[in-house]
Amino acid sequence: MCKKIIFILFLLSNTLSIGQKLSEKATISILNCGTGNESYSLYGHTGIRINDPLQGIDIVFNYGAFDFETPNFMLKFVKGDLQYFVTTNYFADFEYNYQYEQRDIFEQELNLTLIQKEKLYSQLVQSLNSDEKFYTYKFIDRNCTTMVIDKVNSILGYNYITTQKPVTISYREILYPYLENHFFEKLGINIIFGTKVDQPAERLFLPLELIESLKNTEIKGNSLVKPVKTIYKAPENNFKPNPLNSIFTLIIGLALVILFRKKWLTQIYFAVTGVLGVFFCLVGLYSQHEEVLWNYNVFLFNPIYLLLMYFYWKKNRKGIIKTGQILIFCLLGYVVYMLNKIHLLIVLPIIIANFILVSSLVLKHKKQVIISHQ
Repeated sequence: MCKKIIFILFLLSNTLSIGQKLSEKATISILNCGTGNESYSLYGHTGIRINDPLQGIDIVFNYGAFDFETPNFMLKFVKGDLQYFVTTNYFADFEYNYQYEQRDIFEQELNLTLIQKEKLYSQLVQSLNSDEKFYTYKFIDRNCTTMVIDKVNSILGYNYITTQKPVTISYREILYPYLENHFFEKLGINIIFGTKVDQPAERLFLPLELIESLKNTEIKGNSLVKPVKTIYKAPENNFKPNPLNSIFTLIIGLALVILFRKKWLTQIYFAVTGVLGVFFCLVGLYSQHEEVLWNYNVFLFNPIYLLLMYFYWKKNRKGIIKTGQILIFCLLGYVVYMLNKIHLLIVLPIIIANFILVSSLVLKHKKQVIISHQ
């Protein structure tokens, strides 16, 4: 969601202008940038621009940077205690970067008093030059957008910037369209996320949603922001997704497993499915990301598939039948639970494949048991 930055570009040069008092000509605005096609840019970006022509200040504060060279980077990322930090760069560099990536830049100037601007600027500088610079990232609750919202709301003395009530859409439903041309990313995100993302989206957490919310935010009858200014409008996106990154690739792969019906291939499929189930269970216990807790997709990617694989390898008919029946029961329960979920269609091929493989295996060995008793 937030732009991943390994090094703090331009930080030393920016310190020359940071910390000065603002003049009456100073403006503070929220910048929201459009989405891109890379994993880090799929959800856009939010920053705060401080512009004071009299003081020669025109910088952008960005939340959401992290260092790939952090020890145990992947473990910390999965656990949810990876430290993100705030950076700054000149607005000209910020603008050039997003133009280069062909991503929209929208600016909404805040209608703040000079005292409020000074206070907000002071807090931003403090967060850059103290321990506040680092924070623990959370996909929904603490990202580049929510950090900006919290900073501005703290100056206003109330949570004026928030979602429009009543909330009628879930976090998952908001996220779903962002991955339209990235099927396997969409599949991966939707199967690793649990019940939290199915809750009503009470938290405003994405840049493009923030733009709309700011348009409707008023304080004592006065608009919080001036009309949206388009700093850069990207050309029409001619992105062509990888043809292999589609649901048809998944369907073809699953069809091959079903049609070939080779024992070794089926065992590999059960192993992969079961290992994913174990991962979902363990990450729910290990990770501090609330989004991955209580993941009901474990009934689709079930650890019991590992047991079924073992019984299949050992030719244990009774074990195959019993574990198979349990898995079918779990699948049926999963389907019922998923009937009102937006991601049902993208996991449907897996549901069908699992049902065909398991049920055919159970029926086959039931017949063998019956024949052996005749």
